[in-house]
Amino acid sequence: MEKKDYKDTLNLPKTSFPMRGNLPKKEKEILKYWNEIDLYNKLLESHKYDRKFVLHDGPPYANGHIHIGHALNKILKDIVVKSKSMQGYQTPFVPGWDCHGLPIERAVFQKLKKRKDEVDPIDVRKKCREYATNWVNIQREEFIRLGVIGDWKNPYITMDPKYQADIVRELGKFYERGLVHRAKKPVYWCPNCVTALAEAEIEYADEVSPSIYVAFKIINDKGINLPENTYLVIWTTTPWTLPANVAVAVNPELEYVVLNSGEKHFIIAKSLLEDFREKTDLLGETVKTFKGIELEGIKYEHPFIDREGQVTLADYVAADTGTGLVHIAPGHGEEDYQVGLKYNLPVLVPVDDYGKFTDEAPSWLKGLKIWEANPVIIKRLKEIGALLFAGEINHSYPHCWRCKGKVIFRATPQWFIVMDKGNPTLREVALKEIDKVQWIPEWGKTRIKNMVEGRPDWCISRQRIWGVPIVAFYCEECGETIYSKEIADYVANIFEKESADAWYKREAKELLPEGFKCPKCGGEKFKKEMDILDVWFDSGSSHAAVLERRPELSWPADMYLEGSDQHRGWFQASLLESCGTRKEAPYKSVLTHGFTLDEKGHKMSKSLGNVVAPEDVVKKFGADILRLWVASENFTEDVKISENILKQVAEVYKKIRNTFRFMLGNLSDFTPEESLVYDELEEIDKWAINRFSILAKEIIDAYNSYKFNKIYRLIYDYCATELSSIYLDILKDTLYCEAPNSKKRKSAQTAIYKILYGLTTLIAPILSFTAEEIYSYIPGREKESVFLEEFPLFCESPDGELLERWEKLMKVKSLVNKALEKARAHKMIGHSLEASITVYVDGELREFLERYKELLPYIFITSGAEVKQFAAAPSCSVGDDEILKGVRVKVKKAEGQKCERCWMYSTTVGQDSEFPDVCERCARVLREISE
Repeated sequence: MEKKDYKDTLNLPKTSFPMRGNLPKKEKEILKYWNEIDLYNKLLESHKYDRKFVLHDGPPYANGHIHIGHALNKILKDIVVKSKSMQGYQTPFVPGWDCHGLPIERAVFQKLKKRKDEVDPIDVRKKCREYATNWVNIQREEFIRLGVIGDWKNPYITMDPKYQADIVRELGKFYERGLVHRAKKPVYWCPNCVTALAEAEIEYADEVSPSIYVAFKIINDKGINLPENTYLVIWTTTPWTLPANVAVAVNPELEYVVLNSGEKHFIIAKSLLEDFREKTDLLGETVKTFKGIELEGIKYEHPFIDREGQVTLADYVAADTGTGLVHIAPGHGEEDYQVGLKYNLPVLVPVDDYGKFTDEAPSWLKGLKIWEANPVIIKRLKEIGALLFAGEINHSYPHCWRCKGKVIFRATPQWFIVMDKGNPTLREVALKEIDKVQWIPEWGKTRIKNMVEGRPDWCISRQRIWGVPIVAFYCEECGETIYSKEIADYVANIFEKESADAWYKREAKELLPEGFKCPKCGGEKFKKEMDILDVWFDSGSSHAAVLERRPELSWPADMYLEGSDQHRGWFQASLLESCGTRKEAPYKSVLTHGFTLDEKGHKMSKSLGNVVAPEDVVKKFGADILRLWVASENFTEDVKISENILKQVAEVYKKIRNTFRFMLGNLSDFTPEESLVYDELEEIDKWAINRFSILAKEIIDAYNSYKFNKIYRLIYDYCATELSSIYLDILKDTLYCEAPNSKKRKSAQTAIYKILYGLTTLIAPILSFTAEEIYSYIPGREKESVFLEEFPLFCESPDGELLERWEKLMKVKSLVNKALEKARAHKMIGHSLEASITVYVDGELREFLERYKELLPYIFITSGAEVKQFAAAPSCSVGDDEILKGVRVKVKKAEGQKCERCWMYSTTVGQDSEFPDVCERCARVLREISE
């Protein structure tokens, strides 16, 4: 008899959901759809009566294409926001951009090819605004392409006039509290960028510097009876600072010795004597020993300048390097400056804005750049006999975070926010608030606390053009510095209407209230302060300019989320700004992520050729692969990325996608109205729903603890193992071979439907495009977008007895699978349906398996299964005590013939004359179909 093709009688999966994602193309279509339905505002509307969760976006800098670090940051934020939204929160997300500051101004100046003093400030500011606007628009589209949902039509931008006005108002609040002052103090200064820098703008890198010992001749020993021709020996790595020397510091508690080297005597720390002898080849005996405190007040002459200096005391002078004596130049160091205050020393700064020596330096140094001057100074010291040693040292040296050039300490008139004034002080308030914030991970608390505890006053002035001016004036008649909250608020109102350009367009009197006079002398002529505010003050004011201004947001933010470098940047600037004006932190929690590295752990750079650009990843793989990579990493540490890593992630994605495709295909003839109630479901389907409920709770808990890499593993393991390799594999017989409308098949479809619906929402915050695509194919969906859904309600008390029973069955199945693999390896069988299984076991487990005797072939995916006593187990049977103790499994060829429809072997094949090629079950189904 000719065999029939029973393929058309099987309920094979039917879906238009494609096997291949073709994400780069499909994602663009989904983005267009989200824009058409105005998804962001629909989300706000759907949760308008719900509790808010506000993640405040730290503004990226608008000066180039986004890099992989930007992508990591924005995707993490998007996952957090979406996961909260899908738990019923109202989650407004307002993206922002930092638009002022040096990098943009540098780019404009490079095109102008002029110096700061050669340009029209209004023209420069116009060009800077155009430059920033262009990059804001480019970055906006790049962030949207990543699937990040937010108010992209109404972002916050720091160069917006309203934002600029709020910055000035915040400055006014600091004025009101008396926390701002102007002083000539040493600050980090970049000669390349020609401006002061904040501590947050400093990077450290290894640098080779000179290392020299210099002798300073004592001219007045204050009566401690030092030998004639005695010299103080200082060690320095910055010879260029010697022209500004006015003192030498010693540690009051250290022991110092006088070394007799013949005609000259040298004072050095006793603990460093041997090192000194080795480097200088100066031998001789020590003739005197005393504590450092005895040297205080001794006078010396500068080696190459007609200047007298004095010995001072300083506890920070160390006894482990150098000579134990430190040269003091208050104009070029913070610690030196503090010593200068104590001893009323002059603050000399013979170096100009560009790092060149001025008229205040010796004539042979004038015009030289400080780095060029080092060898010149060393040569002069050698010529006059003051150089005792010259070498080199490799040490960590501060560099500008923008131009990467070396920075210097240089005393100039600057504006500062004071950390230690008032009761409580700004430092005290900030430290107290740090303890109230939730830091994720916890080490972030220690990191920022240490920084705030040790930081100096905040230098908020910059000597540039592109930014918000420091609103202050100078009386031309008496020189009085004039600033107040009232003046700041008056100017802020002007800025809100005209932008901060008004500072450059208007005369000073036009920026002051009508009839204003100098409070000190009554003068009526004023000059404007031309320094601008530190951009960290700009972005640090965002909690006021954005959170408090935008009605859909709230203050304080529930979360700030940025890279670990922001503990000294935006996190700290925002904290200090808020604590200074509101005495509270602007955030309830702070989540930190690491940096992006290549697969070998190296920092990315164009010169190494290891840069991974988000644009390239999206074009090749799709944004969802990038999003899945973000979720796969432990982002609290530095994360690695490369094409190889992305390919591995793409393989994981493929497995997840194909699992969804299978489920969708098997629901092609199902509607939610056909769902069975829980009590009517088959036991295996009840088990699957209970297991999914447990999984859903684990995933939601992981979202709320921000352990996205755990979600990645849970979803992958669930799709690859529990669903594909176990549950769905078992169900294939029911889904394909049972009658289309049979209760058993409807039970399976009901469970698949519930799992599919819930799992789609659970992956949506991470695989946003894929989830939206899947959702569009789910039968009976009611919303316009998956993001208008919520996470599934997990069962608070899953059926423990049911789960325990099926855990036993799964252990037995694992042992059966092992036996089947062995039989397959010995060519006994090909497909598992060619086998019949005998399980040898005693006791309660045997009784338990007997109760499931009819289901065992179905669970094992074999054509037969029986249970026998353990004693009857042949030696060739398979056992594994690690899987299940006291159980053995024997595989044999199944009896009967292969059913041409379900492929199971059965002795009933051929018994039905109408359908002689199929088993009894399939004949019954075929008859039902034909009827």
